[in-house]
Amino acid sequence: MIKKAFLYLLLLLNFSNLLSQSDNLSQFDDKFLHFGFALSSNTAGFHIEKTFPGSDSMASVLVNPKSGFSLGVVTSVNINPNFKIRFVLPSLSFQERVIEYTYFNASNQEIVDSKVLNSTYLEFPVLLKFRTDRIHNFAVYSLAGFRYGIDMNSNIDVNNDGASLQDQVIKLSKTDFGAEVGGGVDLFLKYFKLGIELKLGVGMKNMLYLNQNNAASINETPTNFESAIQSLKSRVWTFSFTFEG
Repeated sequence: MIKKAFLYLLLLLNFSNLLSQSDNLSQFDDKFLHFGFALSSNTAGFHIEKTFPGSDSMASVLVNPKSGFSLGVVTSVNINPNFKIRFVLPSLSFQERVIEYTYFNASNQEIVDSKVLNSTYLEFPVLLKFRTDRIHNFAVYSLAGFRYGIDMNSNIDVNNDGASLQDQVIKLSKTDFGAEVGGGVDLFLKYFKLGIELKLGVGMKNMLYLNQNNAASINETPTNFESAIQSLKSRVWTFSFTFEG
């Protein structure tokens, strides 16, 4: 709600400038470097591959995406008016996901349990930006690139041995990497350029810390919650406002 109100206010204050026949920031593309910041909301989830080894008590495993937010410092390298390299370094992303389990206990009663996974990523995205020519104060663009992240809130040191089912956690790897694609629109306002964009980030790494390939080498035993999963790969939708001067 705040995000929408903020956008409407900006557009209302600058509507006459956007519609004017004169170009705002007419020399914007003449500069080699531009700096700014990005404010974003995200919806984080996982692409999940399930496995129920040696047990028929587990009925289902579902991922429920949740909302979070991100912020970062933008550096844009202007190769030419239509092609740019964008760094958002660093970017801080707060993400939340919930994995819901349905299983049957020893009395054959259906139990629904959920595990909340919170992460605070220090991210280093590098994106290629392809932009159309300006039509007065508007331009449309697409994005593609790569993202590397470090979870500052990693739980890999948590000891699940002897913990109750309620207190057990699903351990996620401390680092993640993947591709990002998206697009948006640039609005050249009187004093700055506003970008409105939507991106999809797709992880390439199995984020399950204790998986079938490495549990033995780490010398830890996965919990039943972890054993029900073969692979977790991040999937994040991000809606952003970027401000560049």
